[in-house]
Amino acid sequence: MTINTVTHINLRGDARAALEFYHSVFGGDLAVVTYTDAHSVQDPGEADQVMWGEVTSGKGFHVMAYDVPSSRTWEQGTGSYFVSVRGKDADEIAAYWDALSAEATVVVPLAPVEWSPLYGMLTDQFGVTWVLDIAADYNAA
Repeated sequence: MTINTVTHINLRGDARAALEFYHSVFGGDLAVVTYTDAHSVQDPGEADQVMWGEVTSGKGFHVMAYDVPSSRTWEQGTGSYFVSVRGKDADEIAAYWDALSAEATVVVPLAPVEWSPLYGMLTDQFGVTWVLDIAADYNAA
């Protein structure tokens, strides 16, 4: 069993451009899933924005990003990142969730979602927002 922690950048309408820029700098693989792709459109004007994206390289670079929907508050530089814990073992991810959730505010309960077998978000007692999930293979198509 293994997990990875990844910086997850929160933007508003610029996630695709940021990911493309990081890809041009670090190389590797670029993956982007829009709100339309994930069947999660809340505002038709944001349908083609990034719900989930990442750049990974064989040299160890890994960053994720998404466009915060207009239905959520967002101010540039405030709450600009999440810590993402990704794994392949549901029991392992659930155990980390249980431990982190003590005294935390659950933003999205840990449960299966359309784009992942297990996904959840919480903010711990120190104000750090964590996303725990089972990694889906968006490059296999």
